[in-house]
Amino acid sequence: MTAHSLIRVAINVPLRKSFDYLPPPDGQYAYALPGCRVRVPFGNKSVIGIILEIHNRQSDFELKAVTELLDTEPILDDKLLELLNWASHYYHHPVGEVIAAALPAMVRQGKDITQETDTFWQIKTDLRGIEADLQRAPKQRMLYEIIAARHGCYESSLKAMFQSPQPSLKILQKKGLIVRSKPTGNQQSISIKTPDFGLNTAQAAALKAIISADKTFHSHLLYGVTGSGKTEVYLHASQHFLEQGKQVLILVPEIGLTPQLLESFQQRFQIGITQLHSGLSNGERKRAWLDSRSGNARIVIGTRSAVFTPMFNPGLIIVDEEHDGSFKQMEGFRYSARDIAIKRAAMLNLPILLGSATPSLESLHNTYQSKSRLLTLPERAANAIHPQIFRLDMRNQKLEGGLTRTTINAITEELKQGGQVLLFLNRRGYAPSLICSDCGWVAECQRCDIRMTVHKRVQRLRCHVCSHEKPLPGQCPNCDSHNLINIGQGTERLEEFLGRRFPDTGVLRIDRDTTRRKNTFEKMIRSIRSGQQKILLGTQMIAKGHHFPQVGTVIILNADYGIYGLDFRAQEHMAQILTQVAGRAGRASKTGKVYIQTRHPEHPFFISLEKLGYEQFARELSHIRKKTSMPPFSYLALLRAEANNKNLVEKFMQYTTNILRTIPANGIDILGPSMAPLERKAGHFHMQILINARRRQALHHLLNQAITQLDTSKISRRVRWSIDIDPYDLY
Repeated sequence: MTAHSLIRVAINVPLRKSFDYLPPPDGQYAYALPGCRVRVPFGNKSVIGIILEIHNRQSDFELKAVTELLDTEPILDDKLLELLNWASHYYHHPVGEVIAAALPAMVRQGKDITQETDTFWQIKTDLRGIEADLQRAPKQRMLYEIIAARHGCYESSLKAMFQSPQPSLKILQKKGLIVRSKPTGNQQSISIKTPDFGLNTAQAAALKAIISADKTFHSHLLYGVTGSGKTEVYLHASQHFLEQGKQVLILVPEIGLTPQLLESFQQRFQIGITQLHSGLSNGERKRAWLDSRSGNARIVIGTRSAVFTPMFNPGLIIVDEEHDGSFKQMEGFRYSARDIAIKRAAMLNLPILLGSATPSLESLHNTYQSKSRLLTLPERAANAIHPQIFRLDMRNQKLEGGLTRTTINAITEELKQGGQVLLFLNRRGYAPSLICSDCGWVAECQRCDIRMTVHKRVQRLRCHVCSHEKPLPGQCPNCDSHNLINIGQGTERLEEFLGRRFPDTGVLRIDRDTTRRKNTFEKMIRSIRSGQQKILLGTQMIAKGHHFPQVGTVIILNADYGIYGLDFRAQEHMAQILTQVAGRAGRASKTGKVYIQTRHPEHPFFISLEKLGYEQFARELSHIRKKTSMPPFSYLALLRAEANNKNLVEKFMQYTTNILRTIPANGIDILGPSMAPLERKAGHFHMQILINARRRQALHHLLNQAITQLDTSKISRRVRWSIDIDPYDLY
């Protein structure tokens, strides 16, 4: 660039535009390139931005100059910057906020990103008395054994495996057991621990399909029933690309699945592995981000936002549990990490592997349209047998703690055989309602149109929508009666019952309330696998991708809630949950049993899912979606608005509807405006407009024109409004 060029900058503000600045006055402009960070004046503040482009177009405004160039080389390469610009346009979200969402906090804040020298540790030779030194220090012993097995190890790799290994490393150093040294040879060369088993026929066929197209963009959907060995295909596919010197990016839907997958890859590959998720500190996230960018980390495992991680030499992207709703960001920049991963793979011209035991209808539809290749693993690995499924009619049954007599007998029998029992109840808390039996008062949230949930252990009422809470009352606030009744069953209440009914057996409850503390969930999973806990109880957290080889019986409670859901995806989501939870039963060589408690045992949903299996059931749902012109046979956008004044939000939505209906558009249905299913949330009134289009291009054309008018209207500044492209649900 020259001193007369202008610098276009993306700034983290909720405005759908970028901003032009003059080059910095001290000659730094020679190093200014797209993807570099700059400090610029914005209003009366100094902020950090990212250079989008250098141009020579004229400006109609008096421009300010860049204050400081923070990087001498781009932190975002051309392809990643192109991806972020595409995401901004596709999701109709301000580019500055999109880029900010892709950066670790410390990078976003303008902190120095000079990569620290990675310490390389080696063991000393001719040591004696190691057993005595490390007998009572299991963490030190584990670190020592890893360093010894790998003939030296980078500290960054140890940080990916252990939380804060530095103190133990210093003690090992003081004991004279390890030393800092320079790596000899190519320490990034891959070392593989070959398993003592081979791939079965279906796994080998899937692997062959993936690696046969290893240098071009191909989308593969690995549809494998629960327990079929999808992870083993991931490992073999990754090995192929790692041996070519490439990097592998693996996305998982939730933090809880990261340790399990991380452990599988660490056991197989002795190479730089890092993880990226919200449970890391800002410093840890920055370090992992830099390790991926520099190529020190050859394998990157992360949750949703890791899809934007810069990579030195990418070769393969894997999206595990691709159907999971956690890949969709529900607030702010509402993107789908799965869909962006596919777009990134296409831009980089490399393969992507989507894996699931219950693929989304969209991903299955793409295989039917030849946009993606379907790879199937129809049988469980190691000759494991599919579980038996029993539907239990709850009508006219006397329940104990929400369980039928058959269910309690099944638990008793499994415990006698030394196995584990898993109970799935997707409702946390003690009871979903608290009512007064005398006057009918109901504990409701003052800020939302929803009942508050009883949390008995902490003696609180909590709203599971806005998180508002208050003490559990001892008497009715309406009539002063003490006859307050807990209605319904939550995981906390079921835990209490199971503890009384099976007093000699430990009950482990896994939900958001019991896993708030860092690393708690990981410890619980380890406890389950060790067999210490015999009765496992939880919400969706335990339904996703976990391998519990000792679980012989699975019980699904409250199975009816998804059958009559308002959302058009309700039955798809329910089928996925039931199939995933049932898949926890009878892993390894155990024949499992699954009991589904329902008040509608003859409902076509249960009969079809059991008779057809998930894939055929999904095809039947697809036929219904086609008839009703819903995704994947159409394209949706949900325009939401909220305000603390109901009249104001109604006025804005009517104004918006008028704009949408005056824009010429074919094949588009505008449904609404209507109040959201949950009308009042966190003190705000919510309304929405659903836009259904036959063609994606027509949808975006309509939105582009409407947004231009909305952004300049006065009324739009008085409400909070957003656009959700490809919404996961309609709430």
